[in-house]
Order: sequence, then C-alpha cells, then structure tokens
Amino acid sequence: MSETTMPAAEAVAVTDERELFGYELAFHVLPTVAEGEVSEVISKLKNKITKIGGEIFDEEEAKRFDLAYEIVKHMEGRNRKFTSAYFGWVRFHLESSKVEELTEAVEEEKNILRHLLVKLTKDEEAHPFRFHEALDIKKVETVDAIPADSDDEDEDEEEVEVEESIAIDANLDETTKKDDA
Repeated sequence: MSETTMPAAEAVAVTDERELFGYELAFHVLPTVAEGEVSEVISKLKNKITKIGGEIFDEEEAKRFDLAYEIVKHMEGRNRKFTSAYFGWVRFHLESSKVEELTEAVEEEKNILRHLLVKLTKDEEAHPFRFHEALDIKKVETVDAIPADSDDEDEDEEEVEVEESIAIDANLDETTKKDDA
C-alpha cells in the first residue's frame, strides 16, 4: 500500500455518540376530546417521545379546524366519520433506530385520529413552518382599478397592470420579511 492512500477501515472515525436526526410529528386529535383535555393528549405524545430518548425542541399548540375531507376511523367496533379535528405538531431529535418504536407508541394512542412522522432537513429545523400563523396571513389584497380618463384604453390597461404588479410585489416582500423575522 502506498503512503498516499489510507485503508477505508482506518478512515472511519469511531465515536460513542449517538446520532440524532430532526423529526416532526404532525397529528390530528379527535374532535370528541374536550377542548381542555387536548393538552393532556399532547402531553402524553410528548412523554412518549422523551421516554424513548427524543429531545423536543419546538411545537405548535393544537387548534381545532374543519378537515378538507371526511376521515373514517374504526373505533369501539364501528366506523366513525369525522369532519373536524385539532391539528398540532411537535419537533424533536431522535435516533433513527427509535422511529419504529415511536410510531407504534403513537398508533396506540386512541385519541389520535391521524398522524404523520417526517424527517426534517437542516433548513426545516432552522426555519419551522407555522401552520396556524400561515392561515392568518392574508394571501392576496384587492387592488382598486384606476378609471380610464383617456380614449386610448390599451395604454391605460398596461399602466394598471404594471401598478398591480408593483403592489403585489410589495405585498410579497412584506410577507417574506414577516416570515424571516
């Protein structure tokens, strides 16, 4: 073996540290749960995460809203239909070997209608998307049309379109600045 190449076995550093990855657990809590008890259901989920070695670093409070479509869940020997639920999420660091254990623990929770576990990128960890805040942001503002004073409507329409584009760009810039803050 030459001095310039190193065997692969020697190149790998051995560490005792466990490697943690960022995850997000998004969930729907059943609408049959009383509003005051939703926080208890979420506390149970967070306890399950920490019990298996997870480290919670962010969360969003669950709020009730109408679902985009009806969800059917088999409960107490029959299928029940739900059109609303409490939606929330928790972000945490966890070893990848523990993900299956966490999934099984969440599926055992009877008050969870549906859940989704997603592995986060470094960028998603640094800049979390706030679902409930995004719902509150006004997406588009109405722009009043400027009445045409001249006979040449083509030029006036072009000016209105340019002004509308400028107004929309300004609104997007404001929204982006708010999100970055």
